[in-house]
Amino acid sequence: MYADKILKGAQPGRSSHRAAYEVRAGHQPQDRQGPSPYDPALAAGAGGSGHRVVNRRRFLLTSLAGALAGRLAAEAQQPATPVIGWLSARSREDTAHLVAAFLPGLGENGFVEGQNVVIEYRWAQGRYDRLPTMATEIVHRPVSVLASTGGEPAAAAAKAATSRVPIVFAIGGDPVKQGFTASFRRPGGNATGVSGLTNDLEPKRLGLLRELVPRAATIGVLVNPQFPPSERQVKDVQEAARSLKLQIDILRASSDQEISAAFDAVTRRHLSALAVAGDPFFDTRRDKLVALAAHHAIPTMYHMREFAEAGGLISYGIDFSEVYRQVGVYVGQILKGAKPADLPVMEPSRFELVINLKTAKALGLTIPPSLLARVDQVIE
Repeated sequence: MYADKILKGAQPGRSSHRAAYEVRAGHQPQDRQGPSPYDPALAAGAGGSGHRVVNRRRFLLTSLAGALAGRLAAEAQQPATPVIGWLSARSREDTAHLVAAFLPGLGENGFVEGQNVVIEYRWAQGRYDRLPTMATEIVHRPVSVLASTGGEPAAAAAKAATSRVPIVFAIGGDPVKQGFTASFRRPGGNATGVSGLTNDLEPKRLGLLRELVPRAATIGVLVNPQFPPSERQVKDVQEAARSLKLQIDILRASSDQEISAAFDAVTRRHLSALAVAGDPFFDTRRDKLVALAAHHAIPTMYHMREFAEAGGLISYGIDFSEVYRQVGVYVGQILKGAKPADLPVMEPSRFELVINLKTAKALGLTIPPSLLARVDQVIE
């Protein structure tokens, strides 16, 4: 501190009167004749003016120290702006509309990004191996709460990085089975959030695709082997296929090249249709998947409406905008003092079926009336 440096100029054992004059003595000529008007002896003999100089010095130092102490006290009383960590397995581009849904949820508790809260974003862009390092970086920022979005990989990385920072997740499976919470109603620990149950809907999607393409003999199912719930997804669709008396062909892809190879295999094996399993990596490759399905003329099922809006044939799943809004609500509540252990894990109460009629016509498909009656949205 500037005041400290001035005060430390007085050496132990010497008066402040002597120290004050030492500062001025440094500017006097070395070879002088006779006493200087600034000589302490003269100053002391001239009616005590030296004491008045010292008193002025003391007054200035006291005033400066008092002002500095008041400023520091005022700053200490001002609460620090909270920081939210955002950890996503997806990309900024394919999640922009979901961030736009998150922010109003946060605003319901009075927090506005850039005004009274800061958000530190990290995007893995479908590269799950990046998440552990990103999670550690965010926790060391430090942050007040961590929002892990984009499914199980982000939530797992967040849980591994901290047991102290509150976590609000958005996942597609059961948080209890995956060890994220103790229960749905009373999560316990430092994590809660929203389970979209989208990973559990693969059998339903397979059945809807079969209705749309009733003559399909064999349907392909595309999964990402790097996605932790993928084995469960495969098991579920295999059981559903047996009940539907349907043959399925499991295809695996975890890179752009493997996605292209999977569609080549669909054509080469003369598969009648394709179901793309829910996976954050596939979400980041939405345009590529829709374009390849159109190029190979393959009727394809997806897990979220954004695919159908981008030109995909059919989707069945949850409203992800509502999921992200709820994540924002929980993050805001935690910033205001709520504990994750006391906030129940939320689940969707509504699922939506979307069909792109333009794509269906391009594929030469007629939508069965029984299926059309259950559609929540038809994209013309």
